[in-house]
Amino acid sequence: MSFYAGIDFGTSGARLAVIDADAHLCAQASRTFDTVAESDLVACWQATLFSLLKEIDRAERQTLRAIAINGTSSTVLLCDGVGQPLTVPLLYNDASGAPERETLRHLFAQERYANAPCQHTVLSATSSLVKLLWWSRQAVFSQARYLLHQADWLGFLLHGQPGISDYHNSLKLGYDVVHLRYPDWLTELAIAPLLPHVVAPGTSIGHVQPAVARQLELPFDCQICAGTTDSIAAFLASRATVPGEAVTSLGSTLVLKLLSQTRVENNTYGIYSHRLGKQWLVGGASNTGGAVLQQFFTVAELLHLSDRIITDQASPLDYYPLTQAGERFPVNDPSLLPRLEPRPADPVAFLHGLLESMARIEAEGYRLLQALGATPLKRVYSAGGGATNAAWTALRARQLGVPVERSQQLEAAYGTALLALGMHRQHKH
Repeated sequence: MSFYAGIDFGTSGARLAVIDADAHLCAQASRTFDTVAESDLVACWQATLFSLLKEIDRAERQTLRAIAINGTSSTVLLCDGVGQPLTVPLLYNDASGAPERETLRHLFAQERYANAPCQHTVLSATSSLVKLLWWSRQAVFSQARYLLHQADWLGFLLHGQPGISDYHNSLKLGYDVVHLRYPDWLTELAIAPLLPHVVAPGTSIGHVQPAVARQLELPFDCQICAGTTDSIAAFLASRATVPGEAVTSLGSTLVLKLLSQTRVENNTYGIYSHRLGKQWLVGGASNTGGAVLQQFFTVAELLHLSDRIITDQASPLDYYPLTQAGERFPVNDPSLLPRLEPRPADPVAFLHGLLESMARIEAEGYRLLQALGATPLKRVYSAGGGATNAAWTALRARQLGVPVERSQQLEAAYGTALLALGMHRQHKH
């Protein structure tokens, strides 16, 4: 029997999923990152990667056909000619390079670059490109040969070929996912030689290095393939494949991803599209979500009180649940204040109002995506911690007006394993 592994590297830990040729989940493992000094971070990632692979049952490990890895979007490393990191990684939320946005704005202001693609993604204070521009002004830059994303570098440790990325991770580097190339404005910059070669997620990059194969007892013909980002891996795990199907991640915040035949870009609301084969994954994110609930309820209280909500009755309470001022999607208002009053004495009524309001915000988000041209919504899969809340699911289904169900698999690692499986089938046939 053949097996396929997906590994999900997040901010607090990493998870592994192993599936068979029929996509059945066969094994899982996880590692949490303890407090790690920045200088030890890449060593921790490498140790975790190898540790997780060793966790696979020996018989399954020796018949592993392919491995794929996802990482957090815009977590990047500056590497030398042999792929060794020259600095500590800049994590997904590191805004050290924020001033470089002015460099890009000045560039885009030139008439010849008036229609530069992906402006909104690269103009983020935390984008991969902004980080690379910031590094270009540091002394260590003269030694640099490659800019690699977290998933790129971890894959390199297995296949040994530095300088290769995928078009999911490279979107925030400025890669043009419509024409599948770097745009002219980007290739003319001084940092262009460091840009990775970009391939489709799941593409076979090569076999595992012989030394690594011996160390981990992997087959010498085990394929290592291009990865993806953590959020897209979570979408893949849902098994949504039909335009109009969507995944809502009910975590600390509310993240919407709708599979569409049409690409949608709107900087005002922070909406952008990832290429997913011949389709598009249109996304938006609200600041409402589970973090607000945690301000008022424990996990046990949420479980107990949710069971008492009469879900076929709409709450009369009209909230906009936020932990602090500011919202971008589906309302673009950086000064929008949380609206959490009036607060009834009955905690069930209060929770009902919060969940109903979040469901309304989710529905408004999908309506906005469709109004901007995305494929009409047909079905929503739920991921994240809130996916197990039956009352919230019922409220959301009423607001959305389409079937709502829990994702078949909630782990991003499973979605990444599907990438490995798909790659192997393409490679074989």
